[in-house]
Amino acid sequence: MSYTRNVSFEYDVCVVGGCGHVGLPLAIAFAESGLRVSIYDTDCQAVQSVAAGIMPFREAGAESLLRAHVGKTLHASHEAEVVARSKHIVVVIGTPVDEHLNPTFYVIRRFFIGLKPYLRDGQCVILRSTVFPGTTARVNELLRAEGLNVHVAFCPERIAEGHALEEFKTLPQIVSGCDREAAEMAESLFGRLNRKIIHLEPIEAEMAKVFTNSWRYIQFSAANQFFMIAADYGLDFYRIYDAIVADYPRMAGLPGSGFAAGPCLLKDTMQLAAAYNNNFQLGHAAMLINEGLPNFIVQHLKRTFPLKNMRVGILGMSFKAESDDPRSSLSYKLRKIIEYEAREVVCSDEYISDPRFIPAQDLVDSCDLIILGAPHRRYRELRLEGRQVIDIWNFYGKGAALQ
Repeated sequence: MSYTRNVSFEYDVCVVGGCGHVGLPLAIAFAESGLRVSIYDTDCQAVQSVAAGIMPFREAGAESLLRAHVGKTLHASHEAEVVARSKHIVVVIGTPVDEHLNPTFYVIRRFFIGLKPYLRDGQCVILRSTVFPGTTARVNELLRAEGLNVHVAFCPERIAEGHALEEFKTLPQIVSGCDREAAEMAESLFGRLNRKIIHLEPIEAEMAKVFTNSWRYIQFSAANQFFMIAADYGLDFYRIYDAIVADYPRMAGLPGSGFAAGPCLLKDTMQLAAAYNNNFQLGHAAMLINEGLPNFIVQHLKRTFPLKNMRVGILGMSFKAESDDPRSSLSYKLRKIIEYEAREVVCSDEYISDPRFIPAQDLVDSCDLIILGAPHRRYRELRLEGRQVIDIWNFYGKGAALQ
């Protein structure tokens, strides 16, 4: 279906929450496709950064495109009135869960009630963030009950943080709508990014998203459980790993061990568990394994090293390599645990700014024991001779520990 403009709207699309890791790359991609794009975000500092053509976080290839479009076909604002001037409203807000990772619909309700004065009949409201299954239908009912004739859709984001602009071009877009017009409008919009569209019903699309993240989390947990078993046998997991994946296609899906963290995987796995009356045993088992890995590492180190007399350094505090995102990073959990055991703990990261962090080489030179938390590429250049490095990622290709 070809894209057609509605002359009554100043913008083709408004990305709400559009200065974050999900929303901003999407807004940039829409602008690059030729659309008139507005961003609404309550984070004034992030809005100012975007308006100045400066990315608030790392995203490959994004800053040059932002500078090319900002102030022209891409405008950022902390005023909600830009919503009323946009034909499509893509809502990118953090998935609402409580401190126990239970879904909280009241946050969604409060958000849309607050947005109501800026919604107009004929608009397409598209939920983009991961939501608890059934949320899209409830939002549609809520807005209809408020007397709004808008078309509600759900089109889950599927990109890997840091690679969004590349993956928009290669990954099919899943589209669903609560009515025919919603599905058609959403397809017209997201077809600008990728012509391959997969149609589902809203609850199917919601399930597709949480299934995807849960599956990835379970895959990581399998690798981490195997890592733990090998370590308890006194074996190097990666000697076994290399043997079983070499020229053996049936094991190609097994990832390596490492911290499985970030703002999505655990949270979405627990949302799926809540949606299934907490009968998702695989998900709960994956949580115990992945979240338990930092403690497992520390308990092993206690049996091997005199930690109470050692200065321990953690290299890499972001939740994954080449990221500046610390959200839910297990490196921070590792720090909390090992602070109870070691004489001193210091940290470093290539991309996260923290006055408590020290330069990576200074950490290496001054610590008795080093744990690789996030395998940033820069760490291959460090001078590690004579240093004891715990490398659960096998980043250096020498197994879990370097002698």
